[in-house]
Amino acid sequence: MPIADSDGTSIYYERHGNGPAILFVHGSGGHHAAWWQQVAALREEFTVVTVDLRGFGKSDSSMPEFDGQDFPGDVVAVLDQEDLTDAMLVGQSIGSVAALRAGLLRPERVGSVVLGHSLGGISHPELKELAAADRAEAVKLPVIDRLLTKRFQQERADLTFLFQQMGTFNVAKMQDLRNLDTNGPSLDDIRASGVKVAFLAGEKDAVLSVKTVTRAHELLAGSHLEIVPDGPHSMYWETPEKYNAAVAHLRRTLTAPKEAA
Repeated sequence: MPIADSDGTSIYYERHGNGPAILFVHGSGGHHAAWWQQVAALREEFTVVTVDLRGFGKSDSSMPEFDGQDFPGDVVAVLDQEDLTDAMLVGQSIGSVAALRAGLLRPERVGSVVLGHSLGGISHPELKELAAADRAEAVKLPVIDRLLTKRFQQERADLTFLFQQMGTFNVAKMQDLRNLDTNGPSLDDIRASGVKVAFLAGEKDAVLSVKTVTRAHELLAGSHLEIVPDGPHSMYWETPEKYNAAVAHLRRTLTAPKEAA
């Protein structure tokens, strides 16, 4: 069973396939197994790494409380353990915050970071205001309606049930990830790192609007923007074919060597 040591905390992860590396970082209700539809589709072309942040899945959950500021170190521990270079980190929702911070901590190991349905905790006054306005609308909906479309819930009651069950394997909760946004990186911090950033957005995301993500892309010079038609917030689960195609495209695209500092 692969385990990485993150400053004394045991972090569970899995590695599948061969080729350029993609490391997925789950959101507040996920863990390594949430990526089952990505592993199966991508492992023939890529090395696919999935990880459980502390408090999630099979990673150490014995601590009395969890600090979201520790999560980027969990990702870094796996990068170091597997000696990955030019990895592409793909975050889902708030997992994107941990992914971006991990990339900035280990730019020699991370070539690019994909912020899935998230601004990655970037510290910028305009973006914070736009994201807050999106959240104010999202909280008017039941949690499940923010994450999956009504149509999917009706047509795939089985996968909707499994999606909800995923979170029951975790000890850490959403509130344990909230402070990940504290003291986030600036646009200048990201540019200086040399790590490429891509924003992956869903057209029907009920949590973060395409308008907000597009503005983040405009502000971060050199970033990439991938908008998936009809994609909901949990696109990786509800529309995996479109999501997988977008991730594969980004992995193939974001492979150019970094510019010399």
